[in-house]
Amino acid sequence: MNFYGAGGHAKVIIESWQLAGGKVTQVFDDNTRITSLSEWPVRKPGASDLAGNTHIVVSIGDNAARKKVAERLSHCTFGTVIHSRAIISGASTISPGSVVMAGVVVNHSARIGHHVILNSGAVVEHDCDIHDFVHIAPNATVCGNVQIGEGSLIGAGAVVLPGIRIGSWCIVGAGAVVVVDVADRTTVAGNPARILKNTKGSL
Repeated sequence: MNFYGAGGHAKVIIESWQLAGGKVTQVFDDNTRITSLSEWPVRKPGASDLAGNTHIVVSIGDNAARKKVAERLSHCTFGTVIHSRAIISGASTISPGSVVMAGVVVNHSARIGHHVILNSGAVVEHDCDIHDFVHIAPNATVCGNVQIGEGSLIGAGAVVLPGIRIGSWCIVGAGAVVVVDVADRTTVAGNPARILKNTKGSL
């Protein structure tokens, strides 16, 4: 597998891949000042490195940046990384490009979109619908039948109660408890979560 992005998040993804028995082919990054990541050399890719049959994971933590790179690499074949100590229901769906870290639980009938990050210890309960480019941070809990729109970030230790709808490109602060629906491009925090900011416009 190839990996695009050589920050701290990439270290965790690559280690998860290796623990599952995977081999690292190449690590790429647009920043030419980054020449290595742990034991792996890093270089800026050329056109021949990213042919249509290239298997790759976008190993970038920032949701908007990950989307931009994934769109640029749309001709490639995206891989999925699932840590060997994650618990994934056989009745759930995890789409290509997504990464699942250690201690994650994904329960029955959950649907995980493309290029989603389920970070260490996160729980996604039954019948949830997690859209593309979402990041669910460490130890966050998404209760049953929750919908999270594209590009949203659920902060570390946050709890989203059952049946809640969170819009696209939202931020849920660390430790927040979300008890009502959250509109697109809204930042909420606290227990219960309250609106801190709402922004309009396109990504």
